[in-house]
Amino acid sequence: MKTTTALAIATGSLLVATVASAAPAVPSQERSNDPARTPCGYFETEHDAKYNHCSDTTRVVINVDTIWAPDYTKCVGPGVTYLGSTDDIRFASYVGRTC
Repeated sequence: MKTTTALAIATGSLLVATVASAAPAVPSQERSNDPARTPCGYFETEHDAKYNHCSDTTRVVINVDTIWAPDYTKCVGPGVTYLGSTDDIRFASYVGRTC
């Protein structure tokens, strides 16, 4: 959660207000393939479904939830993996094991 403090001086008195804003529930829509600039896990760009595995060394199994075909599992390494078009991929998630 991001907190911003506003300070205003009005007619000799001091007024301090704190405003909190929550981050959006949806991962940011990064256009870069740089793993450091993208959220960990599943994310989408304008037309692409991707998965960012944030580890430097391990490979993990993810489940890919598709729209038109049966779901499938895929082994992904560190960094960003292209999964397909957002027209075809609904979501992807870590299944709890390495590969």
